[in-house]
Amino acid sequence: MSTNEKLRIVKENIRSYPDFPKKGVLFWDVFSILGNSQSLKALMDLLVDHVSSINSPIDAVIGLESRGFLLGPSIALSLDVPFVPIRKKGKLPGKLAEKEFTLEYGSDTFEIQRDSLKAGQSVLIVDDLLATGGTMNAACQLMDDLNVKVAECFVIIELTDLKGRDNIKYPIHSLIQY
Repeated sequence: MSTNEKLRIVKENIRSYPDFPKKGVLFWDVFSILGNSQSLKALMDLLVDHVSSINSPIDAVIGLESRGFLLGPSIALSLDVPFVPIRKKGKLPGKLAEKEFTLEYGSDTFEIQRDSLKAGQSVLIVDDLLATGGTMNAACQLMDDLNVKVAECFVIIELTDLKGRDNIKYPIHSLIQY
């Protein structure tokens, strides 16, 4: 199956929900991709194909809470590297680094365990969606704080009108743009 056919299958299985989580927000839901084995297979093929083409070493895959947790482990396995979660405040034990960020509908704080990465390592950051760039930028800033290089930020969906890409200083790859 061609890349374009796989993209078509994935895109056909993404649902949108108006006014969620609050009025005025159009929520693009990747869970609907996971509910169809053909679209899930197509998505995983696209993810693995893309990450295998990244020309920078990747020492770990970082998944952003919570949908990055669905994608990151499979990508990490395909690269034979560790998976490291970035979670919302209060969900991780141990010594933590944290970064507060704003969303299109509020604010939050991300945390990562300080001993999960070493200075100088290179990572791939994974999430389902890039909107205003708040969550991805916070993750990138956490990597900067830990002296970890970001090889790429990878998302399934990018909402281009919100210009979140403009807030990220690292390379970004999105499979689907709305």
